[in-house]
Amino acid sequence: MASERGKRWALILGASSGFGRATAIELAGAGYDIFGVHLDRKATLPQAEAVVEAVKARGREAIFFNVNAGEAERRGQVCGAIGERFAQDGTPGALEVMLHSLAFGTLRPYIGERAVSQAQMEMTLDVMAHSLVYWTQEIVAPGLMGEGGRVFAMTSAGGRVAWPSYGPVSAAKAALEAHVRQLALELAPRGIRVNAIEAGVTDTPALRKIPGWERLVEDGRRRNPSGRLTTPEDVARAIAALSDERTQWMTGNVIRVDGGEAIAG
Repeated sequence: MASERGKRWALILGASSGFGRATAIELAGAGYDIFGVHLDRKATLPQAEAVVEAVKARGREAIFFNVNAGEAERRGQVCGAIGERFAQDGTPGALEVMLHSLAFGTLRPYIGERAVSQAQMEMTLDVMAHSLVYWTQEIVAPGLMGEGGRVFAMTSAGGRVAWPSYGPVSAAKAALEAHVRQLALELAPRGIRVNAIEAGVTDTPALRKIPGWERLVEDGRRRNPSGRLTTPEDVARAIAALSDERTQWMTGNVIRVDGGEAIAG
């Protein structure tokens, strides 16, 4: 794997809730120390603190940054701190996994009084799609991640279907999948694998911001042949499994983790 001394680190973008939270805890249980990036105000900061404690309870280190992952300056600061830690430990390239799970965007229609603005559209695509490219550049160029590394990005069925007021996020998910394919192509010679994870309908804080989310939950539960919704833990376990060195030939994919929901029609 990427680490020279067996020290294994994962970087989780969006670490305080939903898929990011579950994956941080699951990977800690699998032996990874965790760098977490999250954006929480005072009211929700206990969520991030709880993740830190859960990681530590599994005997792993947790270094969390409460910053806006969409800001270039903050991205540089976080990756600089990671580089300093690796230099201190003498473990170059110890970052083995990065999960992009940023769910901050505008939910507005394209047409009408509440129509999405250009600034809102650009912000949504920048945070939820383009930042995957920028974070990947930031960890690859200085050698924070090397051969054997895994990059995962969270997508959804919304990248190919239309829901009311979901247009900006749908566009971001479609762009995210395109970025995954391009990054997979360019990073294959370096031995770094890039895949998108398409979860089934999952009751997360991000889902509950979508207008009509209750209907999405009801429909997802009804259609899923496994008889229930996907959970963040289902996705986290899949990411941990896909981080195994035996999956090194898998790259450039959109991998469904949904209990069969997508095939049920």
